[in-house]
This record gives sequence, structure tokens and C-alpha cells, in this order.
Amino acid sequence: MVDQRDPVRLLGDDELEGSAVVANCAMNRERQLAGVNSYARELGFDPVDVLTTRPAGAAWLDLCCGTGRALIQAAAHPRPAETSLVGVDLVDAFDPVPATPYAPQLVCASVTTWTPARAFDLITCVHGLHYVGDKLAVLTRAASWLTDTGRLVADLDLHSIRLPDGRPAGRRLTARLRAAGFSYDARRHRISRTGPGDVRLPYAFLGADDRAGPNYTGQPAVHSYYAETD
Repeated sequence: MVDQRDPVRLLGDDELEGSAVVANCAMNRERQLAGVNSYARELGFDPVDVLTTRPAGAAWLDLCCGTGRALIQAAAHPRPAETSLVGVDLVDAFDPVPATPYAPQLVCASVTTWTPARAFDLITCVHGLHYVGDKLAVLTRAASWLTDTGRLVADLDLHSIRLPDGRPAGRRLTARLRAAGFSYDARRHRISRTGPGDVRLPYAFLGADDRAGPNYTGQPAVHSYYAETD
């Protein structure tokens, strides 16, 4: 339990998904594929460039995709045939999807419970983890959805992952993530990995605090609380 000297109202994923903070539209809902407010700017690369280096049948999964605008724009770019584009978001507020052979599939679901039917060459989550309760579970599940050379890239504020007494999990968590095959860029608040893995991290999710206040983006975010299991 959380230290009562610093009481925090912890929410499970179901409760959290009804929070006004989680429904925040200021972060990723309107982001474009390229340009000033774009995936290319946030990620440091253009997802379409990644897809064009892969053979036919490549796939991009965007978790917490917002309106799905970046995926819809990606569908208009020349790229290898039979490329699959999939987006998942908690809110069913997607832009209209054009009726084209390789139009993206946009799914309204929670990223904490949704499971794909295939592996992906690229998995992204642009600022979405800030609003997820069990952030570590999303990362470990996504790691198992990568192809052998697939790439996972997500924004992650490690300061938002807390221990029961309210302290950030800190360097111990960072070391465990790296030992499990992830790379973490503390300056950019970005986590990544290449290739799949059955990742097990020694943390049990206790709940999330939607009253944590702004994080490094300046937007209200969610702190996630975990107990170490070893």
C-alpha cells in the first residue's frame, strides 16, 4: 500500500480510463505524420521511411494513435505493397479513413488489454504512455509483438513510475529495463528496443494517480505505482 503520510487515490485501469486527464486531447490527437507537430519530429525519424526499407507485408502499429491522422497520411505514401497500418486508441474519435486497398485499421480499445493477431516491424506510442496506468505491462506486451528486426519506440517519463512510498523507481528500474533489452534516452524521455522478447519485470502494478499534475510536456499526466517483487 502507498505510504499514508502521502496519501494517493490509486485507480485501476478501468477507473483510470474514465478520467478527464486520460481523455486529454492536447497531446497526440491532432499530430501529423510529418512537419512541425508530427511523428517525424517527436520520434526523430519518419515511420514511412522505416516501412520502405522492409519487404512487402511490413506492418506499423501505433498505440494511443489519437485520431489516426498519421496512419491515414502514411497510407497515401508510396511504400511496399501489402503494408499493414494499425492504430489503437481508447477514444473513438478517428478521422475518416479513405477507402483504399491498404487503408489503416483503426481500433477503439484499451492498449492495456488489446492484443494483435500479427507481429509488427514498427510499434510506436507517441506520448500515450503518460496516460496509461500499467505502463510497464504495455511495454512488455508490445515487446512480444515485434518481428525479429522490429523496432519499438515510445515516449516514457520514468519519473512517473513510482514505488509504494511515492518515490520514483529511479535507476534500479532503468537498469532492469536495459537488462531486459530496452534502451532508454533520459534526455528525450524515450524508450526503445529492437526485436521481440518475453520480458518479465519484477514489478506488480498497484494503481495509478490521475492527480499527479503536469509532467515534462507541461500537460497533466498519470503516475503509476508499483511494488517490487524481488
